[in-house]
Amino acid sequence: MADSSANRQADGRQTLSVVIPVYNERDTWRDLLARVEAVALADVDREIILVDDGSTDGTREQLRELSQGATAANAAAVAPAAATGTRYRVIFHEQNQGKGAALRTGFAAATGEFVIVQDADLEYDPNDYPAVLAQLRAGQARVVYGSRFRRRGSRKGYLKNYLANAFLTWLSNRFTGHRLTDMETCYKAFRREVIQRIRIEQNRFGFEPEVTAKIAKLGIGIHEVPIHYDPRSHREGKKINWRDGLKAIWCIVKYGLRSPSRVLREG
Repeated sequence: MADSSANRQADGRQTLSVVIPVYNERDTWRDLLARVEAVALADVDREIILVDDGSTDGTREQLRELSQGATAANAAAVAPAAATGTRYRVIFHEQNQGKGAALRTGFAAATGEFVIVQDADLEYDPNDYPAVLAQLRAGQARVVYGSRFRRRGSRKGYLKNYLANAFLTWLSNRFTGHRLTDMETCYKAFRREVIQRIRIEQNRFGFEPEVTAKIAKLGIGIHEVPIHYDPRSHREGKKINWRDGLKAIWCIVKYGLRSPSRVLREG
């Protein structure tokens, strides 16, 4: 695969591909896009890739309007670049497959030098993009995770979710050699050539431990930076459940054991 630096524009600007899996988020996705567009990123354009994962609450129809009338199944419609340097791409899954499947589709479509995962539920703050991207842009890292637990007093959320995340992160670290504080974070950012080298198999939330293990297998270190977090409850639409936690344990073991070496070559 060609180095992503070939995509850099003649004026030195770079592009961030924001991959947003969307499932039944009719009341939040517009607000989320406004927040993404409002973030100040010097010399960085935005490619926003929304993957509707078979929504049934009206979100799909709303995104059809955004995509300016895409009609074919699984077709992508690309909106003209805005004056702000933001362009949109909307891709439709005919049936709900899960977050991992939506991300797999979005990663394959990404063209920017950098790629970041963004949930559509407003739990994460796009104003953290500059901090998450800083080391990528400086060439100091190829993968950066935004940790919800590295900021002082940042253990915000429901206790059982925090404890589950802490256990899964610890277990993942044991298999991969990473020293993460938040393996399950949404904010995962990559140089595009890294994430497009990885074949994502998991369709649901098993994506998180899978991609973390496969990054370790490539000998690539994961850098962490603190981020903000505003959790929502299952009543408010949170989709992950205890079954996903059990699947995460299975994925940690499966992909951890598959790696021939658990010693990272890159810090």
